[in-house]
Amino acid sequence: MHKDYMEFGNKEGPLLVFIHGGGVGGWMWDKQITYFSEYHCLVPTLQGHGNRNNETSFSIHENALEIMELIEQKKEEKDVHIIGFSIGAQICLEIVSLAPNLIKTAVINSAVVIPMKYMIPFIPLTIKMTFPLIKNKTFAKAQAKQLYMDGAYFNKYYEESLKMNADALINVLKENMAYSLPENCSKSTARVLVTAGEKEKGLVKKSVRKIVETNEHFEFLFVPSIGHGFPVAKSDLFNQVLEDWVLHQKVHRL
Repeated sequence: MHKDYMEFGNKEGPLLVFIHGGGVGGWMWDKQITYFSEYHCLVPTLQGHGNRNNETSFSIHENALEIMELIEQKKEEKDVHIIGFSIGAQICLEIVSLAPNLIKTAVINSAVVIPMKYMIPFIPLTIKMTFPLIKNKTFAKAQAKQLYMDGAYFNKYYEESLKMNADALINVLKENMAYSLPENCSKSTARVLVTAGEKEKGLVKKSVRKIVETNEHFEFLFVPSIGHGFPVAKSDLFNQVLEDWVLHQKVHRL
């Protein structure tokens, strides 16, 4: 049984599973949950986050297995759609590759699949040095701004970062930077929409193209004038893009 998740909406509707990013929580999907009230929405908490902040380990693979188990418990005969942001998007890719026929559609936001292995040895020292800064509100605001969480979400973001322990954060970053595209993605029958903001780092944009090349059912969408944080930065547009993909099987025209 998944250790911690929230459940919303109409339990008779199709299943939407929202997977949050690293260092934030399921609350990042609040605007989506409100909008998709006719769907059966699940919002799992990832390892080491929120109510699971006593956990120090974090694995993309293990999170994917946990969420797949949750989906199996809840899906019955329903279509399953998964949506992930950042490391949550990497977890979506892992699910799509581990269970090629489980998911009908996925929307993957800002996933990196080009490993930065040269950075990994520096993560523990960097986190240990900067970790005390997390408690500093000015530093936290600057970090939150990168994710468009410096407004109404800031207090939740700040609380979340205070709860998280350094070892969990180190493992999140290591997993994120070591992740490469699973080979089995090419075998998936899921229709996958891969999105990124046009102002994102080159690595994210290169990753979008790399993911889409692997499977004829995969398409991409670059969102003008935003960086890392499409679901929060432009939640109304994000909801339309997601709805068009899930309901009408087409890419929303920007």
